[in-house]
Order: sequence, then C-alpha cells, then structure tokens
Amino acid sequence: MYIAFFNPQGNFDRLDSYWTMHPDFGGQLVYVKELAIALVSLGHQVDIFTRQIIDSRFPEFSSALDSYDKINGLRIVRIACGGLEFLPKELLWSHLDEWVDGIIDFCKSQHAFPDFVTGHYGDGGYAAYRMKQITGIPFSLTGHSLGAQKLDKLLTKDNVSLLESRYHFTVRISREEVVLKNADLAFTSTVQERDEQYTHPLYKPYSKQLFDEHRFVVAPPGANTKIFTTISSPDDITTVNKIENAIHRDIDYSRRFLPSIVLASRLDEKKNHYKLLESFAKSEQLQAIYNVVISLRGIENAFQDYSSASSEERHLLDRMMNLIQEYHLLHKVCFVSIDSQKELAILYRHMAKTNSVFALTSLYEPFGLAPVEAMASGLPALVTQNGGPKDVLEEGNQKFGVLVDPTDIFSIQKGLIEISNHHSFYRRMGMARVEQRYTWNATASQYAQAIGKVLNGDIPVKKLLDENLCEMENQILKYMSISEV
Repeated sequence: MYIAFFNPQGNFDRLDSYWTMHPDFGGQLVYVKELAIALVSLGHQVDIFTRQIIDSRFPEFSSALDSYDKINGLRIVRIACGGLEFLPKELLWSHLDEWVDGIIDFCKSQHAFPDFVTGHYGDGGYAAYRMKQITGIPFSLTGHSLGAQKLDKLLTKDNVSLLESRYHFTVRISREEVVLKNADLAFTSTVQERDEQYTHPLYKPYSKQLFDEHRFVVAPPGANTKIFTTISSPDDITTVNKIENAIHRDIDYSRRFLPSIVLASRLDEKKNHYKLLESFAKSEQLQAIYNVVISLRGIENAFQDYSSASSEERHLLDRMMNLIQEYHLLHKVCFVSIDSQKELAILYRHMAKTNSVFALTSLYEPFGLAPVEAMASGLPALVTQNGGPKDVLEEGNQKFGVLVDPTDIFSIQKGLIEISNHHSFYRRMGMARVEQRYTWNATASQYAQAIGKVLNGDIPVKKLLDENLCEMENQILKYMSISEV
C-alpha cells in the first residue's frame, strides 16, 4: 500500500530538529515518524506530507523533499501554503485548502496518488477530508488530542473571547466534527481516549457514526526499542559525560549517590513541573531519598542563564527557581541540556543505573509516550492518572507503574515513596509491559490491518455527508457561553 500521512503542524527533518522546543513540535512528531518507519518495515510505501517553511529560524524545513538516513520507502514531502514563515497550528486552518491543492499537484507530478490517507490532529484530519472530497481517497483520523477537551480545561467565566482569538476553538472543533462525520477509520491510543474524548457533547452526534468495532481502532503507540533500551553503547559516553558534569555542577558531593526523580517533558505549565518540584520541596523524606534531574533543551546551565527560553518557559523557570530558593533546594536539583531523542534515551538508561524514577505529573495526558520510552529504558514510571496513562500502567489487578493525582501533593509524595520501596518490582513490570504491548511494529500492524479492510471492501468507504460549518460554529459558541464556569 501507498499511505500518505497528513501532518501540517510541526515539521519533520532527518535530524528531528526542534523537537520539544515548541508546542507544535511535541510527542505527535515522534508518533508520526516512528509509525511511518514501522509501516515501511512491513513493506508499505509512506510519504509524510507537512508544510514547507522558508524561514531563517527553521532552515531545516526549506527543501521540498527530504528523507531519513537508511530508511528506504519513506519521504518527507513539504508543501507550501500560507506564506513562507512558520505559523503556529492555530493559524493554519484558513490555509489547508491551499495545502491540499499543493498535495494534489505534487501527486499529479509524481503520477501516483496514495491508496489511503491518515490525518493527524484535527488539521491533518480536515485536510484528509478535503482530499477525499476532491479525489475520493479514503482516510482516517488520529486525533492525538481533540479541541473540546482543551476548551473545557481553559474555559472560565470571563475568557471566552480571549480563548476564541488565541485558539480559534470554533474553527478547530467544527472541523473536527466534520472529520468525525466523514472519516473511514479513527485510531486512538487508549480505550479511555475513545470512550471519553470522542463522546464529548460537542462530538457525540458525529462520533456515533464512527463508534463501532470496525471503524474505531485502539492502537497504542510504542517505544523505539532500538533507541530506548537498557543496553548501553560505546557511543553513549559523550552524553553520559555531559549528564555527569551537570550532576557534579549542581548536586552536592554528599548527595550524588542518591537516585533521582527525572523530569523530561517539555517546559509547559500543563506538564506540571512546578507541582512535582513543590511535592519534593515539602517532603524531608523525599529529599532524603532522591535528587531531582530536569532535562531542558538548549539551556546549558539554567542556574546561570535561561534567557534563551520562551517567555512562557521563563515564567515557569522563574517560579521553579523561587521555589528552589525558598525551600533551600540548591544542590538537590540538577538541570541538564538534552538535545535529541538519542540523548534522552541515554539519560533514561544512565539514570536507571542509579535506581532513579521517571515522573510525568501532567494535568492531563492523552496517551503519554514518554513513560513507555522511560520504562523501556529501565526507569520505573510515576505518571498522572488523568487520561490515557491509566491504560498503560494498569490492567485488571496488575500494576506496571504508579498513577497519581497531579493536583495532590500528598498523592505525588506517596507515589514516589511507593516506587522507592518497590523499585525492582516496578522496573521489571514496566519493562515487561513495553515488550509485550508497546512497540511500533505492533502499532503499524494494527494500522495496516484496518486500512487493508477499508481498501478491500470489508469496511465500506463512507459516503461524504454535507457540512454546515456556520451552524456548527454557532453551536460551539453557544456551548462556550452556557459552559462558563
């Protein structure tokens, strides 16, 4: 099969540039890349269609075609739209028709159209829908996270206009509704995502048309176990030295033998770094057990200078530094610059040797690939109970890690002590969980099997339904008004 991935937000290049440095360059890029590589390994041809950017801030994204080293059958195809410069995802909606027209022109020039399109996030899904309108090619939606849930988390009594101007919720959610009405398949990472995100009141009338065993596929993402592994390589030494130098710089000599709580998600208020650090600050018991190691990207010594961070990151770092000062945490907290997926895997692997623990106390995680990667590297995981991680870390009576309430300091403290007391158990169970269920080959097999059923007629291609975007947008505005809290 020839499968096209539509991913207009973020971007891709052979060096994985800028990952985690911007909200548009987050975990979904890992998902798309690794899934595409796994599908190619199964014998399929894949093109990742993304946006071409001619911008001095992002020189890696200027060429029309790109590829990954030693991966035959996978191309990165960049299609221009909306001008030359980088645009955040919220501003892409009005340019998607132009983007789809460019994709069609490219396919004509190649004398090859895809057999199937997978749209990622709402914008990729809407572009896939427009492609189906024009060409008849069936498509799927992998939503990753949907707009209605984000709206609910941000909505207050006085910020409806502000949210609409910043996030364009009426446009985003109405287009997601159109996609749900017309997608031939929907892929979710967890049962929770399927059962909760897609049954939100704003989607429910449309998700009913997808919500059956044939069109909804729960296909959890996996870890790249060639990168995220417990097996060290001679090439690790440079990164290990960088990590050790940071620890020796920031951690008191008398504490360097202690394990660490490792925070490796991007600096974002939603990732809840502050609450984890506050939980540590307010527990003498935790301070006697652990240090804290926080990965940053491109900031060599945060205690000395973090002026290169974005304004939102600086605000969060200011708060964290004040907390460190207030609770006398200097020499108990380390910041280390981790600049690639390979370096991240080495960090996990190295910290696992000291009986450390991975922590992700986000307010909400649709799935949470980072804990899976950490577990594959030998780190037990303490993760938010809100969202998809529950499906990863618990099944029946079995526990593969520790789930916590990210808003409750006591819950976080108790979870960290639980892992300290049973470290070898959670390390063993986490590694086994990844090996048994969370690999990219398993994910790709589920995608290929479901797509094959559509293409061979076992799952009929949907007839396109009419859209009334104005009515949908009015309904969303009405929801925002009556849902003010």
